[in-house]
Amino acid sequence: MICRPGCAACCIAPSISSPIPGMPHGKPAGVPCIQLTEEGRCKIFGKPERPIVCLSLEPEPEMCGETREHAMTWLHALEISTSPVKS
Repeated sequence: MICRPGCAACCIAPSISSPIPGMPHGKPAGVPCIQLTEEGRCKIFGKPERPIVCLSLEPEPEMCGETREHAMTWLHALEISTSPVKS
């Protein structure tokens, strides 16, 4: 599957705990990555400084669905289900 142009859900919905150029402490869920262009593309795609979590997340029909809203909802649910339990 190829990324839907302008979607960028995977660059916004999940948290990233590893450093990103310009975001040394990563990013919280729901915040657009600083490396995201206005066109919804990654400025560091294919570069070694791209976080490993980004490399491992590939577009799939279940995750992406037919709309950006579906992808955002699916990734938000994944974020919640994989977050450590806070006491």
